[in-house]
Amino acid sequence: MKAVIETGGKQYYVSEGAILYVEKLDGAEGSAVTFDKVLMVDGKSGNPYVKGASVQGKIVKHGKAKKITIFKFRAKKKYRRTQGHRQPYTKVEITKISTK
Repeated sequence: MKAVIETGGKQYYVSEGAILYVEKLDGAEGSAVTFDKVLMVDGKSGNPYVKGASVQGKIVKHGKAKKITIFKFRAKKKYRRTQGHRQPYTKVEITKISTK
């Protein structure tokens, strides 16, 4: 089975056994997570979500992405600002896709 889920303001095309890196979720490593916002399951799309459909997953780990550097600069004004950012993420393994 394949499905399209929505989490963290983004959409993901998933299948059973897939590994995803999504925006940080609450929950401890090893705990189960349920995605109720399912947009499509096996070609059947919802309006906007498929009723009764859910995707089960397991949180594998939490982490931070590689650092990106933000550099602001104004020419001829002696203005320079450097800032770094590491986006937190959650690694999720999809275990089951179900429809009712």
